[in-house]
Amino acid sequence: MSEGSRAERVGAELLRELTLLLRGEVKDPRIGPVTLQEVRVSRDLAHAKVYFTCFPLDECGDEQAKLLNGALAGFLRHELARRMRLRTVPQLHFVHDTSVRDGERLAALIDSVAPYGSGTLGAATRPDSEPDPEPDPESSAEPSAGTEPAQDDGRS
Repeated sequence: MSEGSRAERVGAELLRELTLLLRGEVKDPRIGPVTLQEVRVSRDLAHAKVYFTCFPLDECGDEQAKLLNGALAGFLRHELARRMRLRTVPQLHFVHDTSVRDGERLAALIDSVAPYGSGTLGAATRPDSEPDPEPDPESSAEPSAGTEPAQDDGRS
């Protein structure tokens, strides 16, 4: 097995345990509703970046990061050492994850443009533009009288 897979497994276990600890053990009223998104553990298992978001507005990220990276990180690391079977528990570095907020912003931008399109890329029309003319029923997909369809001679 490669070291990367071990780091991923340790990261998944850290995510589970940290979620339980923040939900049940941390009693600090300054910690708001925090959702842990991902834990990335270094290959040597010495450091772990914990990505989190704050809901509902996701505006408290910097304040929450300061609280989580302060004395609370030491408490969480100590509790992880009691719960997990690791020789050394990685140092925790909490990082506010803005990808959810950025995704919502991009979705809003797409929705603001979507009424001008037909739902497919490259087919956007303005409301003041003329619709495409209806196809002529006489010029359908049938070949005209002067042309013959190509014949297959069996060679590839």
